[in-house]
Order: sequence, then structure tokens, then C-alpha cells
Amino acid sequence: MSTKTVAIVGGGPAGLLAAQRLAERGWQVQLFEAQATVGRKFLVAGHGGFNLSNAEDAEPFAGRYGTESTRFGALLEHFSAADLRAWAGDLGIETFVGTSGRIFPVAAHKPADLLRAWLGRLRELGVEITTRHRWLGFVGAAGLRLRDESAGASREFIIEPTATVLALGGASWAKTGSDGAWVPLLQEIGMPVVPFAPANCGAEIAWSAFFREKVGRAPLKNIALRVKDGPAVRGELMLTDYGVEGTPVYALTPQVRAALAAGGPAVLRLNLKPDLPPATLLQKLRQPRGKASFPEFLKKTLHLGPPVPTLLREVAPEAATLEPEALAALLTSVPLPVMGLRPLDEAISTAGGIAFSAVDENLMLWQRPGTFVAGEMLDWEAPTGGYLLQGCFSTGAWVARAISEGWLPGKR
Repeated sequence: MSTKTVAIVGGGPAGLLAAQRLAERGWQVQLFEAQATVGRKFLVAGHGGFNLSNAEDAEPFAGRYGTESTRFGALLEHFSAADLRAWAGDLGIETFVGTSGRIFPVAAHKPADLLRAWLGRLRELGVEITTRHRWLGFVGAAGLRLRDESAGASREFIIEPTATVLALGGASWAKTGSDGAWVPLLQEIGMPVVPFAPANCGAEIAWSAFFREKVGRAPLKNIALRVKDGPAVRGELMLTDYGVEGTPVYALTPQVRAALAAGGPAVLRLNLKPDLPPATLLQKLRQPRGKASFPEFLKKTLHLGPPVPTLLREVAPEAATLEPEALAALLTSVPLPVMGLRPLDEAISTAGGIAFSAVDENLMLWQRPGTFVAGEMLDWEAPTGGYLLQGCFSTGAWVARAISEGWLPGKR
């Protein structure tokens, strides 16, 4: 019997997990990575809190993937958050569920520890990882053209594996190798690629020079944020010199992006007291101010200290003189007009990529049998909170199953 060979292009979570699963099933695996090391974006993402996944129930978890929720329901059933925890545990990395439902490795384990253990397992399985090798495109029905860019070398060559997995990432954090440079190579063969757009990123607001100088960078805790009459997202908001950022902003990026694209106003509505019943809020605001200044009154009655008074005056210069009813309305719906989103390379993730219409149920390219796609290359997005990494892991596991159990040359 001829050797079953698979080439994986891209050394992020999706590509590495596909490599592991296929090697465990007896495939000869060679993984090519353009950078000097694999897992670069994985390591950078871990610097902000090593959030691997989320313990949310299956249905709402799948719903985090928006228009692709049905598809991701199947992907998550195949490789779930529980499966991810078991996989990490098998590598010696213990995990726990935090109070927010997010899944983290225990404090003793850093991103580099998991990656080191993972690469050790891949070596044991015989996976050949070749770095500083760049994919240059397709050749014929099954060939791949690659260029060796290691020190002192500049050699192009062609390989013809039994199957190929492309896991080249999206287009954010280019310094990690996730730069979207693969797009023209797919478009050359007629693949529909949805243009990349920033996801999970900050929103730009035209603060006055006074506001930027006085506030700078300051957090607003225990707030709720929404777009128009949409659902509110709770969390902590960070005021910055360019606008706002933080988990609630990231979760609302799709709605903000859609509003901006439609040419309409993209206004974030900030509720500074989401836990306070409206009647109670109004009762507190009706208390006599006496000689207290506006900032003193807000601090005493609602525990709203700096930078709230400055923020209210920024969006409503008359805030200090508003009647209680109007002030209550402002405090629960502070308008933050968004002028734009932060640049693509600053985004945590990206929307856009290979359209799902270009792949079958196995995530194999319709126009190129034997070539599968995993990870952020596909056109999906999800909020932070463990959903991004889980999506990459689940797609990697899915294509490995499809190759090892269902797909053979000549069979769709």
C-alpha cells in the first residue's frame, strides 16, 4: 500500500491540531511554516490572558459564530470545549473554568509551556515541521509549490501529497505571519474570498483635545454597551485617546462594522448603571444637590467618579444642568458616535476569508479535491472569550477527521 501523505501549510492551532490528529491515524505529515517558529500568534494571544475556550452550553456557544452557527454546532460537537480540555490534559496542561465561564490553564502553565509540550508530542508522532518555507501556490491537480527561505537558501520546489490542509490564518497581527498574503493564490484558481475586515477591535471616536488630555486612558467598570436597540453586552470599557476598546466593544464589532458600511450612524450606547432599576436611579438623582458640584453629586449619589463627569460633558455639554429625568436618560444611554474601527493589523481577529460556498461539508475546496481549509482562513468570526481559539481547534480537528475517515483520491 502506498504511503498516505498530507501537507499542512500553516503552523497555528488549526494546522498543528490537524497534524496531530492525522499522525495519530497513521498519516505521514509534513507541516510547512513561513515564519522561523510555529504558533507565533498563539503565543501572542496568550499574553493577554491564556483563554483557551469557554464552558458555555452547546447551543449558545454555537450561536457565538453568527451566520455560521449551524455549521459550528456540528464542528463543536466533533471537537468541543470538553474535548479541548481533555486534549490539553493529555499534554500535561491542567485547565480550569473561571467565574466568567472562560477556560484557562492553571496559573503554573504559560502559552509557551503548552506549545512546548504540543511540539514534543508531534515529534513523538513523527510529524515533520519545516519552518521558513513559504507556500507559493498550486501546481497541477495536487501539487504545491514552496520556497525554502531558510538562512542562505532560496530554493523553490514542488511536492504532491495525497491531501493538503491550508491553515494560513486571517489578516491581523501581520508580525506573527497572519497577513492574508495567501489571498491572491486562492483567487488565481477562482476561489471566492470575502475581503478581510477588522473584528474584535477598538472603535474610534473623535474626542476633543481637552478630553484626550484630561482622560487619556481610563476604565469604566460594570457597564453595559449596545448598538441601537440590540442586546446589551456587559463588561469593562476602556476609554483611550483614539476612542474605546474592551470586551463589550469587541463583541459589538460586527454591528458597528455593518452600520458604518451602510453609511449610517454607528453609535454605541453606554449604560453606566445597568444594575440600578430606573426608578431607583431617578430617585437618587432627585436628591437635593445643595452646594455640591456636578462631579461631587455623581460621586456621592451614584459612586460615579472620574472620568464619568468629563465623559458626560464631552457628549452632552449641558449635562451638569439637566433635570433628573434627562440626566437619568443620559446615564443609561450615553451616545458614543463611532467614526471608524481600528486598523486591520491591530485587530485581534478578522472577518472575511474563503467563503463557505467554496468548500463542502468536509471543508474541502470544491474546485480542488484533496485540499482542505481550516482556521481563520475561512469566513467566520466570533467574539473573544475562548471562542476564537476553539473555532480554530474545531476546524482543524474536523478536516483531520474528514481526511482520515472519509476522503480518498477520486472520492468526493
